[in-house]
Parts: sequence; structure tokens; C-alpha cells
Amino acid sequence: MKKVFSGIIITLAAIVSGAMFLTAPAHAEDMVTAADNGPVAGIDSAQGAGVPTQINGDTGIVRKIINILLYAIAIISVIMLIIGGLKYVVSGGNNAKVSDAKNTILYAIIGLVVAIFAYAIIRFVVGQAIGNLGSGGTNA
Repeated sequence: MKKVFSGIIITLAAIVSGAMFLTAPAHAEDMVTAADNGPVAGIDSAQGAGVPTQINGDTGIVRKIINILLYAIAIISVIMLIIGGLKYVVSGGNNAKVSDAKNTILYAIIGLVVAIFAYAIIRFVVGQAIGNLGSGGTNA
């Protein structure tokens, strides 16, 4: 079981680090330089073309990372469902193996449902916070 969790963590780390490379500009000529914008360009001079300027929002980096993690969770859940089904098929009627297969399937489904609900709750809370701040609320 520890091998499975460590494999999942390594896979998710690889996906997140791959997402960082997806946001980098492909060519040096796509880079915006301080010489193009003058000395007041500030942080924009280090930003490549096509890189999101927002951290949060529909085009933000946080949204991209969350979407990648959700896809990874969905893929892992489907793989675990397939593994559970294969365990069930090859159990040969052994009660312990059947129970193990059913638990694998059950936990894969529970994990997927928890991930979806966590995403929905976070979206709701952040939406309410942004909505309240946008309508004259305060940060304090």
C-alpha cells in the first residue's frame, strides 16, 4: 500500500512539474525584454509571451494546476477501478481476494467523489469570498 501511495505522489509531482514547463515560452524571440519596454517595464520584462499574468482566475496558474490535478485524480481512479475489476475477476471465489477487490473499487470511487466535492467546495468558498470582496467587502 505504501508503494501505491508513493507512486501516486511521484506521478502527481511529475505532472505538476510538467505543467510548469508548459507555461514557459518556446522560443527566445517570444520573450519580452526590458529593452523593448524601457526601464519601467518591471516584472513584465521577465514574463514570456503567453504566460498568464494572473495567479488566480479562469486563465490563472492556480486554475491550471488544479485542473491538471483533477485530471490526474480521475485517471488514477479509473486505473484503480480497472485494477479492482481485474482483482475481482481473478479472485477465483476466494473470499479474502473478493473482499480486497471490492475494497479497491470502493476506495477508488470514494476517492473520486471526495476529490470532486473538495473541488466544488473550494470553488464555492472562493466564489463567495471574491463576490463579497467585489461588492464592497473588506479584506479584514
